[in-house]
Amino acid sequence: MNHERLMQVIMAPHVSEKSARLAEVSNQHVFKVAADANKLEIKKAVELLFEVKVENVRVVNIDGKAKMFARRPGRRNGVRKAYVSLEAGQDIQLANE
Repeated sequence: MNHERLMQVIMAPHVSEKSARLAEVSNQHVFKVAADANKLEIKKAVELLFEVKVENVRVVNIDGKAKMFARRPGRRNGVRKAYVSLEAGQDIQLANE
């Protein structure tokens, strides 16, 4: 796979109470990823960026919420999240942890 493409797959870590609990309890980390990324690209990107071994990748598409913007109906952007399970003994240290 193209090295440049792998660097563009992962957008940011998804920080929430649920993702923090998953990281502590079941060694899973949550990332916001590109909309056209597949599981294999996500796995290779995480292994390249964080130098860890990935066991499993699950992907979820979250639709954007319908909201009102200045009395007009609108829609927020959706997001694609990847739940990445690491092999035993592996860990990712993010700056905000």
